[in-house]
Amino acid sequence: MPSPETNDSPMARLLPPNLVSLFTQALKSYQLSNATFRVLHSLNPSSLHSPPPESLIPHPPDTPLKELLVLDSSFNPPTLAHLRMAVSALSDHNQSSPDNSYKSRVLLLLAINNADKAPKPAAFPQRLAMMYIFAQDLLQSASKIAESKKECEGVDIAVTTEPYFHAKSRAVAESDFYRGTGSAGPIEQVYLTGFDTLIRIFNPKYYPNDSMARVLDPFFAHSRLRVTMRPDAEWGGAAEQVAYLEQLRRGELERVGGRTEWVDRIEMVDGRKDGEEVVSSTKVREAVLRQDWDALKKLVSKGVATWIRQEGLYTQAGA
Repeated sequence: MPSPETNDSPMARLLPPNLVSLFTQALKSYQLSNATFRVLHSLNPSSLHSPPPESLIPHPPDTPLKELLVLDSSFNPPTLAHLRMAVSALSDHNQSSPDNSYKSRVLLLLAINNADKAPKPAAFPQRLAMMYIFAQDLLQSASKIAESKKECEGVDIAVTTEPYFHAKSRAVAESDFYRGTGSAGPIEQVYLTGFDTLIRIFNPKYYPNDSMARVLDPFFAHSRLRVTMRPDAEWGGAAEQVAYLEQLRRGELERVGGRTEWVDRIEMVDGRKDGEEVVSSTKVREAVLRQDWDALKKLVSKGVATWIRQEGLYTQAGA
């Protein structure tokens, strides 16, 4: 699979001049609605070569969806690690789906459950603006996946007030946005996560009164986890992370209140290769504080890097 494309063409960098204010208004409208999930805007491959929109327009899928790839993150900011996770999933999805009537679609999901408090270090409208740029990056990269003859149909930018995976999954499943796709059955959601998130999902402290099985049964009934391994000093090497999954399979999951069969709904995939830059949102913010623009280019796409500098994001320590 080719590396994600980060050299953005001029056409791909067309942005609405009032992008932050558009998302500010969309966010205010969402908060007044009391909805738990809403798609604010959708981009498709043709949008890369069209004039920037004057308003945010959600576009429900035109064709039946078999799977929805969900990248749930704080996007503070979106990084090249996020891009690699999504491009890898799109590549594998297209190879495993020979039926051309089913198209790939990605949902970028931002949780704003504390939307009444000022989020730091970047406000939610700024994060949504960077998600817009990231969606352009993703569509551009997806179009260059050599193994696939099918394009990613679209990328949706959405918000939710739900803080936990199982509740987010339910909110997406119940949304009218994805219901009218003509799919034969429920759309399977595939959550693209890192290994650290997998650890948290099965931490019993989040499930009082031994409620893990009751809470996660509905989630694993129509959702899967695609876990990108994260070899580092904190989480161990790839072999140790695979061993953790095997421990869950051999009874550890039952011991903490879960079900062993859930492991069959978890896919482990390789993360960064040896010698590749370690990427994290924290490293991005540290690079900006140091004004190390060469380091920043290795952590985020050109478009996101330009936006960060243009908007003066992450310039205050401890902000």
